[in-house]
Amino acid sequence: MRVGQALGLRHAGFVSRKREVHIVPRADNANGARAKVRPAAVVPVSAPLVRLYPEYMHAEYGDIDSDYVFVNLFGGQAGAAMTYLVVHQLIGRIAARTGIGFTARALRHSHATDMIRRGVPIEVVARLLTHRSSTTTSQTYVHLDAADVREALRRAGMWPEEEGR
Repeated sequence: MRVGQALGLRHAGFVSRKREVHIVPRADNANGARAKVRPAAVVPVSAPLVRLYPEYMHAEYGDIDSDYVFVNLFGGQAGAAMTYLVVHQLIGRIAARTGIGFTARALRHSHATDMIRRGVPIEVVARLLTHRSSTTTSQTYVHLDAADVREALRRAGMWPEEEGR
């Protein structure tokens, strides 16, 4: 998901029984979050994520009363819809602790590239990223190098096996 999609996510959009998340564009998000999709998009979520959701609600969310899935859990703004600034600060703290510089956008691009490397069709990756066109996905989000192309050709039987393998 884009950061704005996650920040605008409401509890009603997390449909556990179907293992889906509904990303709904709204102009009235208290945190200014933008989904960048029209119309609403539905993406599948894994069973482990579905199992983590009630744990998050019980152990982290607690007595907070909010429609938003991602809220500030601490401080004077506890319960308020999380903002872009808070997400960027959180990523900054994680990057400082780990020594690994990254952004939310870089994680999105890396995930797209990893899915393609693992053989997920570009149309499926585009759908998961909520792109209207797979061209956007392939031209902007997927960062393949010559080794990736060689491996895809090898898997397709169009490139000879490397000697010594």
